[in-house]
Amino acid sequence: MLFFLFLSGTSYAQHSTSISNYRYGYNGMELIASSKKGTVIVSTFNAKKQIKEEIAQKVYSLFVENKIRNNASITIEGKEAHVTGKCKIQKKGTLTTVNFYYEKIFWFSGLTEIYRRTLG
Repeated sequence: MLFFLFLSGTSYAQHSTSISNYRYGYNGMELIASSKKGTVIVSTFNAKKQIKEEIAQKVYSLFVENKIRNNASITIEGKEAHVTGKCKIQKKGTLTTVNFYYEKIFWFSGLTEIYRRTLG
């Protein structure tokens, strides 16, 4: 009986979650796509380096499929984490910019990271 309690407690500890704040992420253009309709530039802000390209690719796919709206919060499902953030879309002529601002990252390891702006 004691062994069973120890085993179940150890198993639970491996799946627990923790929450952490981060203040610095990567900002920049991740993807530029041209078509007959125009050019789309996808940029990410407050991004984590190891997932920024994959998330930008998924943001673009959702944009092409008309599944995101301006100023809408969305969750992008990646291979290493799910990312929640806000999308801002601007159009000028044939140029469209899609800016995705990371707010929360839910890593599959159990860690949740929340972006907090630095003051100053």
